Amino acid sequence: MPSHYILLVEDNADSRETLRMLLELEGHRVAVAETGTRGVELCRAERFTVGFIDIGLPDVDGYQVAQQIRALPAGAEIVLVALTGYSQPDARRRAEEAGFDRHIVKPVDPDVLAKMLQEMNP
Repeated sequence: MPSHYILLVEDNADSRETLRMLLELEGHRVAVAETGTRGVELCRAERFTVGFIDIGLPDVDGYQVAQQIRALPAGAEIVLVALTGYSQPDARRRAEEAGFDRHIVKPVDPDVLAKMLQEMNP
């Protein structure tokens, strides 16, 4: 399985820690941010291959985070995955319009997560 450098932006501490551990157990490097603003700051300083961005963040929503990341010089290189509790077509469309490449519904199924990451080339 290819190893990725992953940005995880999630405000819920339990979800963030669970996802971080799961990703690290799969052999990936993970940087975490509790807010969208911090996630964008990390993207300015680091080159990630994948970003998992929660849509419901306390400072700016995940849609705005995706748009800000896409505006960065390396923003086109990162695969952005929306983390959300909504699976309706409208939620998927809105995520795509904001710049997300993929959409995953919480709670995240570890098998779905592993398969998604396997399909991505670092």
